[in-house]
Order: sequence, then C-alpha cells, then structure tokens
Amino acid sequence: MRQLVLGNLNYSSWSIRPLLVARHVSLPVEEVIVPLDFPDTNAKLKEISPTAKVPLLLWDGQTVWESLAITEWIAEWAEPGQVWPEDAAARAIARAAASEMHAGFPALRKDCPMDIRGREATPEMTPALAADIARVDALWCDLRMRFGEDGPFLFGQWSAADAFYAPVVTRFRTYGLPLSPAAQAYADAVLTDAKFLTLEEQARAEPWWIKYGPDGRSSGSLKPEA
Repeated sequence: MRQLVLGNLNYSSWSIRPLLVARHVSLPVEEVIVPLDFPDTNAKLKEISPTAKVPLLLWDGQTVWESLAITEWIAEWAEPGQVWPEDAAARAIARAAASEMHAGFPALRKDCPMDIRGREATPEMTPALAADIARVDALWCDLRMRFGEDGPFLFGQWSAADAFYAPVVTRFRTYGLPLSPAAQAYADAVLTDAKFLTLEEQARAEPWWIKYGPDGRSSGSLKPEA
C-alpha cells in the first residue's frame, strides 16, 4: 500500500505541505482524504495513524507521520535538488525556514485559520499578529534577496520551503493581510504555481466546510441540490 492520507485540502495546512512536495516530485502515491472534525474522523484515523492525525504516509508497510518527517522521507526518495536546494548552505537555511514555520507564528495560526477558498475580514491587528506578519514578510524578503536570483521562489527554484509557506500565503490573501511589494511578488508566484492552482481547484470543489466560532470548530457537508 502506498497512500498519503490527508485532511480537507481547503483547511488542513499541515496536509497540503507534504502534498505539494509529493506532487512536485511526482511521488507515485494514492491520495486519500479523511474529512476533519466529523464524529467518525478520530476513529478512522486511529485505525491507521499512531497519532490519529493527518498527514500520514503509508508506504509498503512503513508508516511516516508528521509533515516535516514526510517531507524528509520524500526528499530521500527523490533526486537531489528536487525537494531541498542542492547547495548545502542554501539547503540548511531552507530547512531552518521550514522548521520556523513548523514551530512558530502562533498568532497568525490562531487569528487567521487557513481557508483557501474563503475571503474574510482582516482580524484585529494585535501586537502578536503584527509581529508574526512582520517576521514572515522580512523572512521572505531576505531569502529572496539572498537566494532567489534564479527563480521566483524563496530559493529561486521551487523547494519544500515554498510548500511549507504556501498555507501562509493563502492566509495573507484570505484575510487581506499587508505585505511589502517584494513579499507580495513572492506570494503571487506561489499562488500562480501550477501545482498550487490544481490544489486550489480541488479545495474549491470539496463538499465539506469547517467554521470557527467562540465555541470552537464545527463542520459539515454541503447539502445536495434538490
């Protein structure tokens, strides 16, 4: 069995990170979506995942969970330079940038949940949110200036660092968050990447919804037309 188990593409930022990596290297794997926040979601995931979470890679009897670990597994499967930059120094910085996204930006995550197809009002600009936005903008601009001379992405050519920041790019669009011209140019490159456009189309077509309210998250399916 070779499966990449994912949550809703529209909402699961952790799922689309390794998914974009897998698609960019043409990993021969079946993509399986388990809709999140339904009564049976946890039970379904417990049957296959040690954490009962997505994403999860099942490959010939091997189980790999967690976005960054899956990305590194794909990097070992793929040709050098397909997932991370070939240059050792750039590769180290790319991993650091991805890890920063992996562990950081709590205010951005909390105040601006990913919703690729959504368009929402800009949230209150708290000091914590403003600091996260400023750091993202500065990081993108710095990486583009230092490593981006041979392409429109953070390290010129597309890499896993772009996969990890793709859900952040969508948040800036969904909530109308401010970006400097250089950072916006990078965001535009991500949003017009062919692999992202395919994913966006799939996210728009998904029948499930998740809403965020004062009492937490709720979910459901769109009712079929009568």
